[in-house]
Amino acid sequence: MKYAAQTSVSVEKSRGEIERILTRYGATKFAFFNEECQACIAFEIKGKRIRFILPLDSPRAPDFRLGRYGKTRPDAQRLKLWEQACRQRWRALALAIKAKLEWVETGIVTVEEEFLPYIVTANGKTVAEMIMPQLNQLYESGIMPRLLPEHTT
Repeated sequence: MKYAAQTSVSVEKSRGEIERILTRYGATKFAFFNEECQACIAFEIKGKRIRFILPLDSPRAPDFRLGRYGKTRPDAQRLKLWEQACRQRWRALALAIKAKLEWVETGIVTVEEEFLPYIVTANGKTVAEMIMPQLNQLYESGIMPRLLPEHTT
C-alpha cells in the first residue's frame, strides 16, 4: 500500500507543511507551481537552488476513468479518486523533504549529497536532467561499471 494512500490531509495543508519544514531548516525563496499533471516546488537552501517536480496523474487517466470490469466511472467518483491520489503524492513529498532535511541537519549527509539530483544548474536544468540521458546510455551500452571500487592497499 502506498504511503498516505488514505490521507484526508488536503494538498493545501501539505503545501503549507512543506513550506514550514523548509523554513524551519533554513530554506528561503520558495516557489510553487501547479499544472494539471504536475506540480513544482523550488527553494534555496545553503546557497543551492533546489527544484522538485511532482508528477500528478491526469484526472482522465484510465486508473480513474475505468472501474472494475472496465466500466466507466461517474465523473464525481473519478474526481474523488484523482483528488485522493494528489493528496497522497503531496504527503509523500512532505515526508521526503522532511527526511532529507533531517539527514542534513544531523550531519549524516550534506545538502549537495542529499539533494544532488534536484540542484538547479546555471542552464536551468537540474543535475538529474543533465546526467540521466548519459547514465541511461551507459547502461544501454551493456558496459557496466564495477559495483564496488577496486581495493587499494
